[in-house]
Amino acid sequence: MRVDAQRNYDRIVEVAREVFREQGYDASLDEVAKRAGVGPGTLYRHFPTRDDLLDAMMKSWMERVDVTAEKVLATEGSPRDLLVAWLCAYVELISLHKGGPAKITSALGDDTSPIQSKCRVLTAATDKVVDHLAEAGALRPGVDAVTMCRLVGGVAVVGDQGNLDETAVLPLLEVVADGMLR
Repeated sequence: MRVDAQRNYDRIVEVAREVFREQGYDASLDEVAKRAGVGPGTLYRHFPTRDDLLDAMMKSWMERVDVTAEKVLATEGSPRDLLVAWLCAYVELISLHKGGPAKITSALGDDTSPIQSKCRVLTAATDKVVDHLAEAGALRPGVDAVTMCRLVGGVAVVGDQGNLDETAVLPLLEVVADGMLR
């Protein structure tokens, strides 16, 4: 890719993150192009569909999910502390963009979803936490990664749509964690 084309590509992805964070995933792509200082043709040449743009935005995010899970698993403390830390991190990961929690949570388990690869990354990271807690004998039977993701995603949706801050969401996550542990 030419230097100017790479610069435009990077700028579009950066601006899309800002616009989607402010307005949600359904924000106007023309607004993204305008703020990035490129024409709509340039945006669509790099990203023929909205999903192509989302994929580009999510690439670094997907790497961040794995790093976050490893950090949480390295945390010392009780199984509850570890679980609450993961639930908080999970909410933060899926709440980067307005509307993100609903979009991601509703796509869990839907193999036809264009963001299924992102959902698989989230469930794989959550699986590591589930396995760790199950090996410690701390997790209730029947709690699996998808169940955990859906429950926590539901809390994240409430936080996102209600414009709740971390301090309002934390007690909800603690109740969910207590319900998952023995």
